[in-house]
Amino acid sequence: MVLIIFSWIYILFTTINLGFLTNKILDLKNKNFIITSILGLFLATILASIWAIFGRINIEFHIFLLITNILLLLKFSQSITKIYRLFWLEFLQLQKTIKAILILITFLILAQCASIPFVIDNESYYIQTIKWLNEYGFVKGLANLHLFLGQTSGWHITQSVFNFSFLYPKFNDLSGFCLLLGNIFSLQKLDEYFKNNNKNYLFVGLIPLCNLFFFQFISAPSPDIPVYIFSFILFFYFLENLKNMTSEIFNLIVLLVLFILYIKNTTLTFAIIPITLLVFHFKSLSKELIKPATVTILTGILFIVKNMIICGSPIFPSKITVFTTDYAIPNIIESFYYEQVKSYGFFITAEQYNGMTVSQLFLHWLSMPKLNGLFNKISILLVIIVPFFIYKYQNKKALWILYFVMILQLILLGLTSPQYRFFMNFILFFSLFCFASIFSGKKTIQYFLILSIFPTCIALLFSVNLNRFSNHKFMLKISNFSIENSIFPYQNSKSNTAFESIQLGNLKYNSPVENDFFWANGDGNLPCVDKQQLDYFEKYYHIIPQMWTNNLKDGFYSKQLTKNE
Repeated sequence: MVLIIFSWIYILFTTINLGFLTNKILDLKNKNFIITSILGLFLATILASIWAIFGRINIEFHIFLLITNILLLLKFSQSITKIYRLFWLEFLQLQKTIKAILILITFLILAQCASIPFVIDNESYYIQTIKWLNEYGFVKGLANLHLFLGQTSGWHITQSVFNFSFLYPKFNDLSGFCLLLGNIFSLQKLDEYFKNNNKNYLFVGLIPLCNLFFFQFISAPSPDIPVYIFSFILFFYFLENLKNMTSEIFNLIVLLVLFILYIKNTTLTFAIIPITLLVFHFKSLSKELIKPATVTILTGILFIVKNMIICGSPIFPSKITVFTTDYAIPNIIESFYYEQVKSYGFFITAEQYNGMTVSQLFLHWLSMPKLNGLFNKISILLVIIVPFFIYKYQNKKALWILYFVMILQLILLGLTSPQYRFFMNFILFFSLFCFASIFSGKKTIQYFLILSIFPTCIALLFSVNLNRFSNHKFMLKISNFSIENSIFPYQNSKSNTAFESIQLGNLKYNSPVENDFFWANGDGNLPCVDKQQLDYFEKYYHIIPQMWTNNLKDGFYSKQLTKNE
């Protein structure tokens, strides 16, 4: 925990500096401490993405960051210091109950981050994605080695900046830092709600009620956490400013949407929000579009370049083959992956998926057991009841627009991969909206906030078996905090398996000796991929990954085997 605190202090210092620079360049006139840090995270991600095209995100990049920090402090020390002073004054002015809740939540987040990583995708591609970024940057055709590496998220690029791999191998906690930012922002707005009685402040002020759910993601760099947190913040600014939109707020909303999209492209429907604002306020915003358009184009170019290098195509996963390369993932493998993704959301095989009608798939999806079925039912329930709550309690155009975006998001996921975690930001937001429509008294809200901390503590400190709740047999036990991790956090992987070195053609790779599931890699040295996975593709598709040269930086391609090979 202690080492995580030190790393977060430096991350906060750097992101505030970079956020101040972003604020100044785009003239956002933002004075919120948390938004400044998020802007810094965005700029760090963009800079690291550009850097990764040419080299590794390692000590060289941190030297560049250190020089940038020094130059910003020398030039703008008074302005940057003012940001910290203002935040400290705001913290001191928080009501005692809110202040105590925030301090306790901060401690709990640190404890969870220091515990064993729980997210299953951490073992399949989070660790390995970040390792490749730290040691080589973007690698040509890397997705040929392991399909999931093609999903390289903007959040993993950010984590590769702030895991300080050249100093210490166990920092993997940026999602926890993000959750802390979200809780601070939320509780500040809740404190303001108690003074101004503005329901928009209450909607975002209830984020801490969801911490029990969020905590299961923060001991690993899950892209879901920033999507959830940034979504709430985005919704707040949209609700608060739809009628009276300024170019500064519009630019901030554009940056939040771009960051969310760069982190997870399944949030494509979020692009509707700035487009809607532009339509409603075109006359006032049209004269100030150069800066947001420039940032949008730059982010879009980086997204395409990243995918073109790693996957050989502009979007992954996709069957778009207009701009493919000679190291692109073979169509047959991409089709296999695409079919697996579609059926995985229903927990059925690809054959079962193809044999079912739309209505059968929907009924199966709705009647799934445990957490999946519960959240699926809640999704449909919200679709039905939210219009009633909006009409009765907050009949505002902005809420109807967000409801429409929610419907589109649900339809999009139904056509691709209807996993509830891709829809959870809307489930949480509109659930809290309904909650806030009924319970809005100060004492009631404080009671629920305090009450919500107890199950979070129980899950953190005591062993909880998820067999009754989860459909994932590899996620049946929540990780708990251990006093051993008070100073040093737990390692990045929950697996302690050894690795064996295997030669396949000109590729020498490390494979876990013991493995829980098909896609798992763990924390093996590069290149690392499970032998059973490569054997499967060789046996059924006659394809193996091969290196272009003897240098890993030069990348990989998929080799089609002949009958004699």
